[in-house]
Amino acid sequence: MTDMTSRERFLAAVNGEVLDRPPMWLMRQAGRYLPEYRALKAKHDFLTLAKTPELATEVTLQPITRYGFDAAIIFSDILVIPEAMGQPYHFREQGGIGMDYPLESAAQIRALETDAITERLAYVGEALRMTRHELKDRTALLGFGGSPWTLGAYMVEGGSADGFPRYLEFVRREPVLFGELMEKLTAALVAYFKMQIAAGADAIQIFDSWAALVSGSYADVSIKWIHQIIDALPEDFPIILYAKGKAGCRRELVSSGARVLSLDWSVELASYREGLDTPIALQGNLDPSVLDGDVHNTVMQTRRILESMRGQPGYIFNLGHGIHPTAKLENVAALVDTVRQFQ
Repeated sequence: MTDMTSRERFLAAVNGEVLDRPPMWLMRQAGRYLPEYRALKAKHDFLTLAKTPELATEVTLQPITRYGFDAAIIFSDILVIPEAMGQPYHFREQGGIGMDYPLESAAQIRALETDAITERLAYVGEALRMTRHELKDRTALLGFGGSPWTLGAYMVEGGSADGFPRYLEFVRREPVLFGELMEKLTAALVAYFKMQIAAGADAIQIFDSWAALVSGSYADVSIKWIHQIIDALPEDFPIILYAKGKAGCRRELVSSGARVLSLDWSVELASYREGLDTPIALQGNLDPSVLDGDVHNTVMQTRRILESMRGQPGYIFNLGHGIHPTAKLENVAALVDTVRQFQ
């Protein structure tokens, strides 16, 4: 197993194999903690980086070049889907995301377009193809997108907001319109993910980043639509599901059809696996704030997780959320060395 390429190691873990060491990549591994990213960002804004295939490829490869992770995840944004449907977004001067307008009526929702997703997001497909060419067969390549529920939160609220109160009121008061929005987002994401697969992605991660907003049936308002997406993709294609704050909904998460569950640091991975009644790979779950501290603690916390998952089938080492801009380079390097040397 030590002679496996990074890509082979990643796919073996997805398929539930027991490995001598787990594959590793970090959520938001391409980003502001890297000086090479900050240098590029000084010349181009985020949207230019994401929408220019050559630049998106360069950013995607930066952490692979520096640290040699087993998987690269394409540099993009979950909100390219609303934009491709006709609802653009921007970054607010005070921070956070702003949609150019909130969805406030049935007419606006029904005007959202799903027929030209692959054409309007062709730049993502081109970035994937360019990255795949550079990685060859050595390193796994991941695509990604937001869940319908999470994308809907931004679209109805009009951008980032504490608790998304307007969205939750919309879901409660307008169940039929909510269903129409979810159907449109599901159709758009199916087309988008099929394009990513055709462009060379080895797996796709679905980010249900605002899953914790759900107070009622998580299955009915989110998992239902994720299941429809996965069911429409090529059979057995690897999907990783990250549902922030919903790790306790084991049955619902498994019912999505995802091959891998990505978990935050609120759970113990080994205990979590014992509570599952079906084989499924797990990914996670170091607290990203650990990388903001000292090297010794980074190594200790990384080893703790690795030891807890020793001999477990289907395990991918990752963070429990995205890496912070304040993460220290020496801590990331120590994490990589610790995982790589683990036996």
